Amino acid sequence: MVLASQLLTLAVAALHVYFMVLEMFLWTTPYGAKTFGRSQAQQESSKTLAQNQGLYNGFLAAGLVWSLVASDVVAYPVRAFFLGCIVVAGAYGAITVSKKILFAQGLPALLALIVTLLAR
Repeated sequence: MVLASQLLTLAVAALHVYFMVLEMFLWTTPYGAKTFGRSQAQQESSKTLAQNQGLYNGFLAAGLVWSLVASDVVAYPVRAFFLGCIVVAGAYGAITVSKKILFAQGLPALLALIVTLLAR
């Protein structure tokens, strides 16, 4: 169960690195516009906001990686905290922006959080 928690956490961290790259560096590219279903002009006008959001996704990924390399005493609460933050962010994003966020962000983190809690 501990290994499953670690692997799921690593997968969620990788997703958030992807989100960071997409929002910080690929936002105004054709790939970024297509991914979010927005026009190039919309992407350009929201570039700074997206970069800020991407930075936060990077922080979430860093926290999850920290939980994978930290001592056992620190790993569990750090992992639970960051996964919980992502679950909340995914739910909020689903309510306010797009239901797709729930599936892309919230559910993977919820699954990892459940396995992490069961592994304890």
